[in-house]
Amino acid sequence: MKKRLFLSISIVLTNLLCSAQKKVLQTNKTDEYILIDGKLDENDWKTTPVASNFVMYNPDNGKAIPEAQKTEVKILYDDNAIYIGAVMYDNGPDKILKEISQRDDFGTADLFGVFINGFNDGQQDFQFFVSAADVQGDCIMTDANGEDYSWDAVWESKASLTTDGWIVEIKIPYAALRFSNENKQTWGINFFREIKRLRYKYTWNLVDSKLGTFTQQSGTLTGIENIKPPTRLFLLPYSSFYLNADAKQKTYGTLKAGLDIKYGINDAFTLDAILIPDFGQAKYDDQILNLGPFEQQFNENRAFFTEGTDLFSKGNIFYSRRIGGLPSTEPTLNKDEELIENPQTVNLINALKISGRTKKGLGVGILNAITEKTFAITKDTISNQIRRQVTEPLANYNVIVLDQRFRKNSSVSFINTNVTRNHHFRDANVSALNWDLNTKANTYNLSGNFKYSHINEVQDKDGIFTSFRLAETSGNYRYNIGTDFVSKDFDSNDLGIIFLTNYYNFNGNASYRILNPTKHFNNFKINYNMYAEFNKQSGKVQDNYLEASIDLTTIKNHYFDFGITAIPLESYDYYEPRADNKYVIIPKRLGLWSNLSTNYNNKFALDLNPSVTFADEPGRMSYGVDVGPRYRFNDKLLFTYKFSFLRRNNNKGYIDTIDDEIPGSPETIVFANRNVITYSNTLGGKYAINSKMTLNLAVRQYWSYAENKNSFQLNNDGTLIPFPEYSENKNSSFYSWNTDLSYSWWFAPGSQISALYRNNGSNFERIINKEFDHNLTKLLNNDTLKHIFSISIKYFIDYNGVKNKIKNKA
Repeated sequence: MKKRLFLSISIVLTNLLCSAQKKVLQTNKTDEYILIDGKLDENDWKTTPVASNFVMYNPDNGKAIPEAQKTEVKILYDDNAIYIGAVMYDNGPDKILKEISQRDDFGTADLFGVFINGFNDGQQDFQFFVSAADVQGDCIMTDANGEDYSWDAVWESKASLTTDGWIVEIKIPYAALRFSNENKQTWGINFFREIKRLRYKYTWNLVDSKLGTFTQQSGTLTGIENIKPPTRLFLLPYSSFYLNADAKQKTYGTLKAGLDIKYGINDAFTLDAILIPDFGQAKYDDQILNLGPFEQQFNENRAFFTEGTDLFSKGNIFYSRRIGGLPSTEPTLNKDEELIENPQTVNLINALKISGRTKKGLGVGILNAITEKTFAITKDTISNQIRRQVTEPLANYNVIVLDQRFRKNSSVSFINTNVTRNHHFRDANVSALNWDLNTKANTYNLSGNFKYSHINEVQDKDGIFTSFRLAETSGNYRYNIGTDFVSKDFDSNDLGIIFLTNYYNFNGNASYRILNPTKHFNNFKINYNMYAEFNKQSGKVQDNYLEASIDLTTIKNHYFDFGITAIPLESYDYYEPRADNKYVIIPKRLGLWSNLSTNYNNKFALDLNPSVTFADEPGRMSYGVDVGPRYRFNDKLLFTYKFSFLRRNNNKGYIDTIDDEIPGSPETIVFANRNVITYSNTLGGKYAINSKMTLNLAVRQYWSYAENKNSFQLNNDGTLIPFPEYSENKNSSFYSWNTDLSYSWWFAPGSQISALYRNNGSNFERIINKEFDHNLTKLLNNDTLKHIFSISIKYFIDYNGVKNKIKNKA
């Protein structure tokens, strides 16, 4: 008995020691031609060493993979590329999930991945994935920013199903990686496998979930010798044709052509440039009825501003939608003038970015863009004279980032954004110092920033924003505490986005989580948050809440969370009145919410998100629900639907400001007691012809209206008193329709043909018609809808590929 116990303890300790050590894989050079066909039948595959003995990453961290599902990976290399061959055994080959989806969206499919760090510094992984349906995905992974799937490389892969499981064969050209010039290379490497039907994720080298890092827990790849970083020059010429039609003008066509360039300045830095940009096929924006004091923030859908931009997110002072967005000024109207044309976007002339990281951990990012002069056109209704006025001059946008990483898990960054506009228009400069410091064992984190803004206009203004955070980042119990301070004149909105200023806050979080599954749960977490925000000048509470929540994943991989949010104190809103030094009192509130998401592995799955909030004021409350069923007919066809409803009863909000006729008298700020109701319906569809060719459908219908029941005047003490004298109709009703039907075909590595049919329409009214079908049919006619059909062709040209073809022919 004692011998058995001693033997068991010895085995456990041995496994723990092996898990804690970095695994090493030796690779061999090949002179064979490796055909990427998912067969691994070349001779050199038989003699190269094998990486095996995978361990679970999630949910049961550290558990060995079963023998029936063992995974074996081999690596070869030559002068141009690295090759990965992976065999995923499975005792239920007919149960392997293999939904075909778009690139970077794996859907419901088993997955294999290889993570490569050519500098072996634990800072940044280039991750390459292939699904069992032969769909590619790739991203850049850092501990600070997570996975950035906007990065796209050009590489080859082939997945094939077998009677014992499935096989993946991958070829990654050196031009898709970053590594040093040394004769003997040592790379960081890890392999990943997900068995989707079980939701089990495995890695070759153990990634300990108790530690707050992923990229530093890779294994080591040795054996690569005498390779050189290639010339990284890629050209992406494109041509697009647009056919536009609507009721207000004749159908017309537009032909566009341009060129994207990627050039590797050295082994670390890359230049990206767009000449004659074309963003006509970017996803539409989900516009809403915006009743608040701040602009609506939109996602970035333009590829140039999403690809490889993780460096530029440092400091949170860069919002790329400013480039080519709204003009910085509004046109002025003289007496008897009317507005004929007022562009809501500014055309981009060109843009470039340089980014990369040295072997010593210094990341450098430079982004520059130039936008053209933009005019509004007005007309004198008496004389018919046309007048043009500049709403945005020629402007230059510039971002510089210096990010020094050290000790493999910490960084200090300097970021500067600058907007220079021609002539007398406003200029802006914002700088930030950002730090993210972790202990050697990745158990504690100290982070923060200091930002400074300078605005050059008629009256210059300067402001500061500073933050501080301390957190425990490992183990079952974790916490963080922090504070922010923002001065009144801090303004990053010329090339960033910020809504609130002139405040300071204190915040904290504490949580408990299980690190390994239990009898009932794969994941379980209890979370507690607190927040208190104060106006810097008056010291009044601007915002406050206490929040407790539980989120969990069951053994059957259904996700559920629920929580309660209490706002125990009245708060003073200094933004809703739209006037300096004015505020409105917001009552105490109590909110309940929950989220249910059933296992997407099932053909039918459901997302359900109800919520309700009660205010400490008679009749004031809100409630809503999101319902999102989805059905996967087979591996090719998927439909998703989402219905959203939100009702806010007796909401109090700003509607008008009345200037007093007597000079020097105070203005009257008018609020309304209103009901705000919002409906939206979203339909998504995907039909995958194969792993390279897909049809996609996206439809969105939106309607929101605010019906004012009575009016109030805002007092200086933040209270509201009845204002029956106000009679102007300030009701709001906004409804919109968007449809995108697209076809995409990756006909060669990095090369794509895409076709898009888009129709859209929207309307804003002060008279509310509550008939749902009226608001829908009013948009779905040729008088309102705008139609666009476009087709675009992009062709990827690799300098090395062209050079090698010429060399082989010679």
